[in-house]
Amino acid sequence: RLQEECDVLSLVLAQYEGDIILSEFKAVMLASLRSLVPKDWDSAHEVAWNWFWENVERMLKAIMGKPTVQQASLERFIMSLDEDNLTYLRREIYKRFFTVAPAGQDHFKQSTTRLYWIADKVIEMTSEMYRDPKKLVEDISALGLRHVGYGIPTEFFAPFVSSAVDAVKTINPEEIAQEAFRWSLTLVSKILVRTILEGSTIVMKAINTNDAKQLRKAISVAPRGKRASELLNITVGTQSISPLYWAIESGSLNTAKAMLEDLLVIRADRDNYYYGCDQLFERHPEIIHKLTSDAPNLLRTLLDGLVWRSRLILQGQRRVNYYVKHLVQNADGGFNQALEWIVEGQDPKIICHDVVVLFADMLWSGLAGHFFLLGRCYFLFTLAVFITGQSILPQLHEDPSNQTNAERIAIFTCRILIYVFSMGQLFVNQVRCLVSDCRSGHIVRLFKVIPFPEYLTNMMQVGNLALMLCLLVLCTQDPIFHCINNEGQLFTQHCDGQPNIEVYSTLSMVAMLLYWALLLDLTIFSMQISAFTLVCGRVLSELGLFIGSLIFLIITFASSISALNHNCSDFTNIPAGALSLMEISLGMFPSEHFHQIQEEVAVLLTVSLFIIIVIIFLLNLLVAQLNGAYGAVYDDMVGYARLTRGSIIVSALGGISVKRWDRYLETLGFEERLEFNEGDVGLAGGIQVTEPANEHPTTVENIRRFGGSTSPAMPWPAEEHLQGDGAEDKLDRLEKIILRATKKMTKKNKAANSSSISQSQQSGSSARSADDDNESDR
Repeated sequence: RLQEECDVLSLVLAQYEGDIILSEFKAVMLASLRSLVPKDWDSAHEVAWNWFWENVERMLKAIMGKPTVQQASLERFIMSLDEDNLTYLRREIYKRFFTVAPAGQDHFKQSTTRLYWIADKVIEMTSEMYRDPKKLVEDISALGLRHVGYGIPTEFFAPFVSSAVDAVKTINPEEIAQEAFRWSLTLVSKILVRTILEGSTIVMKAINTNDAKQLRKAISVAPRGKRASELLNITVGTQSISPLYWAIESGSLNTAKAMLEDLLVIRADRDNYYYGCDQLFERHPEIIHKLTSDAPNLLRTLLDGLVWRSRLILQGQRRVNYYVKHLVQNADGGFNQALEWIVEGQDPKIICHDVVVLFADMLWSGLAGHFFLLGRCYFLFTLAVFITGQSILPQLHEDPSNQTNAERIAIFTCRILIYVFSMGQLFVNQVRCLVSDCRSGHIVRLFKVIPFPEYLTNMMQVGNLALMLCLLVLCTQDPIFHCINNEGQLFTQHCDGQPNIEVYSTLSMVAMLLYWALLLDLTIFSMQISAFTLVCGRVLSELGLFIGSLIFLIITFASSISALNHNCSDFTNIPAGALSLMEISLGMFPSEHFHQIQEEVAVLLTVSLFIIIVIIFLLNLLVAQLNGAYGAVYDDMVGYARLTRGSIIVSALGGISVKRWDRYLETLGFEERLEFNEGDVGLAGGIQVTEPANEHPTTVENIRRFGGSTSPAMPWPAEEHLQGDGAEDKLDRLEKIILRATKKMTKKNKAANSSSISQSQQSGSSARSADDDNESDR
């Protein structure tokens, strides 16, 4: 190791252009050591330091001066390689390596292009080691930690280096270039081997097998005070790797699940409680995002580990501790993105987990709900003004000419407020969202052709845009503005040259519908109403299919009846026939007109067939489809409703001041330790509630308590009550019992067969001897 560090140090010193006097550094360093520990420093320390520095100085002097020459020669050699030589060198490296170490083929199973890329990186590292040794050492350490996860045996590095060096020699470079390539690649190999050996813990080896049982066995020997860090961090030099993240990224989900379960189990001795929740979120504050994107099946395991339930019942209630501190706040005390990541996952099951429900409802009732309601109060006010100016004041008199000046002024004021404050606010919001999406490049293409901003994928934003456009057209068609110069009544709506009042009234009706439709987001205050609203939206597709089928049948039968020779006035042409069939479908067709249909047999039969198909078959089919669709989607609708509320919480909390957020955190009391049972003060960072005892029945103590030594350096005693409790263990034991029983039966059968054969042989020999005696007597 000392030689390796000296080699790297010599490369770093080679970057320095001035004179390097090692003897002076020895004296300066000796004086510094004496001043740092003046009381403990003695002659033995000085002898040790002198011996150490003499060895370092000897190794450095043996190398100093060479790196600069070797770097220039090696770079000339690499630059002189053309494509043919590179291809030959790549092929020759693996050819020689597979000859020297045939077992290495089991670890180089990638495509040829991938193997050639690896060979190119090896050649590049030999030159990079001279140019930037510090950076390359860090990169090699990170690469070595990844090789720990790959499970690469270190005995293959030496033959690979020798094969690469021999392959380079076949191209006949300069002697200095050969030596530079060999020395640099050997140093890279040493760093890799050391990193792998230091990082190859028993936990990483268990991860490579993806066996939860081996993982639990491997971590059982870790000291209780460092058990969590063994699962979360392996450090070699300046580089570190997380065994938990490596298990997730490598697909070893069985061990990843076992690691999460082990981290989130509460263990206790007489002195301390040990719970890996804090270490987990301190090491991986984005663990929720990681699991949501890469391993969603493990997210429930994580959330389950944040709950403690007492097995004791008091007056029909059970204590429950939810350790949600790290889901609510981040390490800096700000709002954690955990809820945002869960909402992005769009999993209706996870959002209904008890932990998520608790902290999301806590944020909603404590902060977000009030801010959301205040924001919607402005919209409610504009709706009230719009109703007053469009539906109440204009209808006070049957004759509009009887309106008083005060009423006309009130109508004009209401409309001005709508055009300025409601339409203006909607316009500003649309422009802000459009500019934001355009700047950030959030553009979506409709049918992969038509570009439009991403914010319009939200139906509420589409409704806001439609309302803004509707109000804009209303403003241009408002009769008050067209009659403003009328010398008669003030702010009248009736004058010469006014626009078509029917167009204005129709647009006013559409705007009123949009106003009320945009109030549907207030249903988020009740999960039941919100879920019902979402269910209605989900089953609209079934209604759309029914309407499409109905339109097709109406057109089909209307055109068919028009082809008949009849005298029914209701079916004289296709439009009249389609209108009559639509009235029949909706039950609006006048009953007296059926007498005319009865006089035409062909028309009567055709209409009867239409009624059978539409009223009897298609309408009942719609009922069945709605029933089936409702049953299929309702279970998830509460989850989707909570996802909608979660997105509102995230957007609302983004505008809350730091002071308000800090005051809210103080009310939660995350710093106070929670009781497990009466007098048993446990861990901080949670919220304690009570729930009905029959809601989540449990008879098992969720805290694993141990006697004996309480030293953090001691591992936990073997958890015998957990051994063999899994379904796989039970199957293994059953399989062993069956195998033993089969062996015993096989032995008994063999013994029975051998005894029967011996008896038959004995009877046969006795019979033959009797026959021989008879023949001799004769």
